[in-house]
Amino acid sequence: MSKIKIKFVCQECGSDSPKWLGRCPGCGAWNSMVEEIVSKSLAGKLNLPSAKPRPITAVDIGPLPRLSTGVKEFDRVLGGGIVPGSLVLIGGDPGIGKSTLLLQAAGEISRASGAVLYVSGEESAPQIRMRAERLAKLTDNLLVMTETNLDDITIEAGRIKPSLLVIDSIQTMYCPELPAAPGSVGQVRESTGKLLRFAKESDIPVVIIGHVTKEGNIAGPRLLEHMVDVVLYFEGERSYAFRVLRAIKNRFGSTIDSGLFSMEESGLVEVENPSALLLAERPRGVPGSVVLACLEGVRPLLIEFQALVSTTCFGMPRRTSAGFDYNRLTLLLAVLEKRVGLLVGNQDAYINAVGGIKIDEPAADLAVCLALASSFRNCAIDPYTVVMGEVGLTGEIRMVGRADLRVREAAALGFKRAVIPAGNAAGLRINPNGLEVIGVNHVEEAMAAVFYD
Repeated sequence: MSKIKIKFVCQECGSDSPKWLGRCPGCGAWNSMVEEIVSKSLAGKLNLPSAKPRPITAVDIGPLPRLSTGVKEFDRVLGGGIVPGSLVLIGGDPGIGKSTLLLQAAGEISRASGAVLYVSGEESAPQIRMRAERLAKLTDNLLVMTETNLDDITIEAGRIKPSLLVIDSIQTMYCPELPAAPGSVGQVRESTGKLLRFAKESDIPVVIIGHVTKEGNIAGPRLLEHMVDVVLYFEGERSYAFRVLRAIKNRFGSTIDSGLFSMEESGLVEVENPSALLLAERPRGVPGSVVLACLEGVRPLLIEFQALVSTTCFGMPRRTSAGFDYNRLTLLLAVLEKRVGLLVGNQDAYINAVGGIKIDEPAADLAVCLALASSFRNCAIDPYTVVMGEVGLTGEIRMVGRADLRVREAAALGFKRAVIPAGNAAGLRINPNGLEVIGVNHVEEAMAAVFYD
């Protein structure tokens, strides 16, 4: 009888050690090393069949058919649909709408392409039916299975041969031959590997839901994201209806597209004109409000930035940012004080991207600066003006990408002026009728262009 081998695996990063350590040497997490038993039989089964090498010119790719999910925004992010035999991973905060999105897509696929097997390890079959009734996705081709044993799931999926297999979620699944608890690093890794082999051998696409940590990363080893073909993140604030689906990795398409949804009572609704939705309740002629032309993937999006600058009641002024990087906010406040002359060192500063949208592109710098200056001076900005531009430490305004798309979106929504970097204004290929384009080189020039008495 062979001796049982034991190792200690970090539940945060997947690093292993032959003995227990209080602190993981890989990621530095404390008390994250958990004991696991090494299974030699399982390690042998994980080896894929060897294949003989051949010239790349002799590889026949043929047509690449895609399975449409029936949700246009979902298909956009996937690159046109789900590729047969692919493994797709969707992550997001609890309650953000991952299960709702996949149940909607499963219902549409089952009506158009045949049976879909929806496997849940977290909910009972009656609970899934209640959600399907609310989403109006009840069909006989939508098969529900409540199971966590991955062997039973793959056997049943091989028998049914569905057009799509959905796993909700990967942290609840387990392989019987691996003596570890479901959700552990070893179980998540082996379960994903088994689903990967099943998808490639059967040519059945598999979509799995993954939990996220408090830092916003998908729980489990980092190897998980390398094993799958597509990694999607579903983002948004639970207190807002707006949701964004982004592709972090896509072997069959681009990672610059994004899908926009609104969470309604009947489920996730695709947003056809997100800019109009985000600007619907925008106040007019109020200090501290400015409209930014940003990009969500390759899609132009107009959002409102609001700022509030007030004299502090304490020795240390407070800076608060919602939807914008805090460190970037403090940097821009320093630029306004040093390069423009606004004495904001004793002022509390608050910035908010309305609608729960998180903006991380440098093109938002100019909008934040103008919103802060507007609130500090108590002077409103023309409500029909849209701005964009990156601000440097010397106060200069640098060029942004895809200015043509941003300007076109602003003109379509009735804006009259666009304050953009001078470099973008000089090379602007599209200047819609009725839209005045003002090119600026410095923050002071932008302030002179937008403020009026």
